[in-house]
Amino acid sequence: MARPNPAADIALGGVLAAMAVAIECMGTLIPVATFICPMLCMLLLAIVVRRSGNRIGWAWYGAVAILGALLAPDKEAAAVFLFLGYYPILKPKMDNLPLKWLWKALLFNAAIVLMYWVLLHLFGMAELMAEFAEMGTVLTLVTLLMGNITFFLLDRLLAVRFRL
Repeated sequence: MARPNPAADIALGGVLAAMAVAIECMGTLIPVATFICPMLCMLLLAIVVRRSGNRIGWAWYGAVAILGALLAPDKEAAAVFLFLGYYPILKPKMDNLPLKWLWKALLFNAAIVLMYWVLLHLFGMAELMAEFAEMGTVLTLVTLLMGNITFFLLDRLLAVRFRL
């Protein structure tokens, strides 16, 4: 199969970026969509990276992260994509590291902790503060553990389906 021209790659990236922003905007329909929508957007990024390369992938990630932050009603979902959405670009490099699972876990946990620190302390999202207070420490840690499991399932999906 002949390699398509760069205009086709950019057009595909534009269509997938519009789809990703639409997915992020649907994040308020179901409460768990706060975490599902950014993962679906990462799968779209994996398609862009696989077809067009890292350079177009970084541009795509930047465009979707900015548009999602501006347009998505669920700012927490937009923040998850902003802080973790680049993962499909980094995954091939991280797969070559010794103890790759440890580095991936560190990346995920550092990004999530930093994201919630920024949302709580810099943006003062009172509803998040109330949600964490209502959940308590144990349930918050269980949620973080489930986030880690979901992240590694996403990692596996990217490896099997997109061969990244």
